[in-house]
Amino acid sequence: MSSIKDDLLQAVDLALADQWDAAHRLVQRYESDAIAAWIHAVLHKIEGDDSNSRYWYRRANRLDQFEREPRAELNDIRTRLTADQ
Repeated sequence: MSSIKDDLLQAVDLALADQWDAAHRLVQRYESDAIAAWIHAVLHKIEGDDSNSRYWYRRANRLDQFEREPRAELNDIRTRLTADQ
């Protein structure tokens, strides 16, 4: 059984590999988690759904990240998730 951190790392890796649907399915499992919401926001930004993206940025308390480039942001999320391993 995988942990939430493992699943979120996998979602980031899937997003970086342009597998949007698979990444989206993973983060949807953890809607109450702030990092999952942040990944969710980036995914909708990649999709081009700015309204939905902003919603998830607000849920993650990261609206200030909206203008960032998605790949760089995903790499930063990955770094944050692996920082305490």
